Amino acid sequence: MSLDFRRAHVLVVGDVMLDRWFIGRVRRISPEAPVPIVQVQREHESLGGAANVAANIAGLGARCTLAGLVGRDSASDRLHRLLSAQGITAQLTETERPTTTKVRVIGDHQQVVRLDFEDTGDHPAEVIQRLVSRVEPLMANVDILVLSDYAKGVCDRLLCSTLIARALERSVRVLVDPKTTDWSRYRGATLVTPNFKEFSEAVGSNLANADEAIEAHTGALIERFGIGGLLITRSAQGMTLSTEGRHLHIRTDAKDVFDVTGAGDTVIGTLATALAAGVGLEPAVRLANRAAGVVVGRAGSVSITTETLEEALRAAGPESKVMSRESLMARLERDRLRGRRIVFTNGCFDVLHRGHLTYLQKARELGDRLVVGLNSDASVRRLKGPARPIQTEADRALMLASLSFVDYVCMFGADTPAELIASVRPDVLVKGGDYTLEQIVGREHAGEVVLIDFVDGYSTTKLLQRMGRAESEGPS
Repeated sequence: MSLDFRRAHVLVVGDVMLDRWFIGRVRRISPEAPVPIVQVQREHESLGGAANVAANIAGLGARCTLAGLVGRDSASDRLHRLLSAQGITAQLTETERPTTTKVRVIGDHQQVVRLDFEDTGDHPAEVIQRLVSRVEPLMANVDILVLSDYAKGVCDRLLCSTLIARALERSVRVLVDPKTTDWSRYRGATLVTPNFKEFSEAVGSNLANADEAIEAHTGALIERFGIGGLLITRSAQGMTLSTEGRHLHIRTDAKDVFDVTGAGDTVIGTLATALAAGVGLEPAVRLANRAAGVVVGRAGSVSITTETLEEALRAAGPESKVMSRESLMARLERDRLRGRRIVFTNGCFDVLHRGHLTYLQKARELGDRLVVGLNSDASVRRLKGPARPIQTEADRALMLASLSFVDYVCMFGADTPAELIASVRPDVLVKGGDYTLEQIVGREHAGEVVLIDFVDGYSTTKLLQRMGRAESEGPS
């Protein structure tokens, strides 16, 4: 799956917040009251609520416009600076209320207290109408609308029903992260993404967090509230996607759960970005699950980025390293923007042996990313004869991708990798020591060419010959 989301444009509307953190150590108890004294060592500010959803979208490289309500205060100024630094277009309407701000005090890695500066009552209708009037024109140029409801008064019935109706008129899909138990205001939404507690509250029953319980109640909720489907986040149990009578249960990818703050924002932000970029619903949900597994392993309200998500995908299994030429080009473009040095080599790699491993490891040491161009089965037959390859292209690709020093594997069907090298434009082109410089195809597209000597006594041909002799001689 390509992670190039630059053409996607997501509009986020909802309860915008500022998260502030005071972090320090505790060495004594206050003489004034039985509470710890936190000696503050550092401060941190981040985007919260709907603004954190926007941060996740921007972190994945997509365009994001954020609309919501803020106060006329210093917290609003801080929010604007953070949004600008992350490239998020802000359409924030000022009100007489304070900007919702959450202040967390952390002492010795434990949260000591949280201070909330907010007013959660209903906004006057004219304030919501003013926000709606600013948002409606924005939907003409977006792919997805996200309603991020934190029950702070922005996502009331007027705003939700009006914006969902306008989105449907423009064939813009709508994702909703709910907080209220009455989902009738979300009628017409493409997908509602509650956590399990919110799902149970909407059902009106204390459910067990089990597949069967969820399957028994999703259909009724979808019909009752007139929504397209549900994506239920279930903490350690993973996620369940329910649409059109089908249920997809996806287990969590988190290795360790350190802090679930903002995980729901990451889920809906990643899902919206992937869908806006044209990814199908099920693979987009799996990607969101992977992203959630990353952020819950970190402290605080942490947004996902393309780089951390790519790292998680690489860690997910070797299959993720095997990619099409189009996906490879998108990946390498981002690698180059981050200053990565690209190394390329190619071969049939029919029967992996020590010589191959040594060669590939030395090649990887010449840069930051090693791309292996792999001959397809048809290409190998033309080059080696009808008895080859011994192993299929899928098996050969998987074995190469399983090596820690191989970053990407890309198949090519031609007799030579010339076209692939021209596309990759590697900083370093590596070939075996039995070639001369003049014999190396594609060298004009590389920054430099390096020849690496083979390990004496190791070759696929010799290995197959020994195997043939052993088979003909039979058991002794």
